[in-house]
Amino acid sequence: MSATKTDETSMDMEAFQRAAKYTLVKFTDMHIEMKEEAMDICITAVEKYTTDIEKCTQTIKDQMDKKFGAPWHVVVGRAFAYEITTEMRNILYIFVAGRTAVLLWKM
Repeated sequence: MSATKTDETSMDMEAFQRAAKYTLVKFTDMHIEMKEEAMDICITAVEKYTTDIEKCTQTIKDQMDKKFGAPWHVVVGRAFAYEITTEMRNILYIFVAGRTAVLLWKM
């Protein structure tokens, strides 16, 4: 591999690592206060349960049900598609740590 190609690869990896430190909000229609609290819950769960997606999902659901009333639904993963019906002002779709997506909604 040439030096130029190696430099490009390392720059791409550095850019990815910088971007992975931030949470990307892909879509939401939540009020700002609810969005901030929901994001805190999601980020904390994803960081705490990096290898246990089921526990992460259950933790987010339980905390959202307690804080904002049931029923909340949660999908956590790296590759999924969705088509859902939600209540107005109750959906959040984010990427945490670059790769892990969290879809949170209330019906």
